[in-house]
Amino acid sequence: MYDVYLNERNDLLVVPRGNSIPIDLNRKWRKKRIVRSVSEQIREDVRIYGYHRRKLPLSRSMKTLADKLA
Repeated sequence: MYDVYLNERNDLLVVPRGNSIPIDLNRKWRKKRIVRSVSEQIREDVRIYGYHRRKLPLSRSMKTLADKLA
């Protein structure tokens, strides 16, 4: 089982259940849910690194806003 966390930018962090968030990733993470199964890629990352982190891309509306501000 795995704990799934999100931060203020909706980045995803997956750690094995009961493990703490790695020190170098220690930000304002909020626990979203507990899951039983994850994809092979996430499972492999957790096995090798102890966690899996994924930055979510900007949504279409956020990209448009960022382009207008630039």
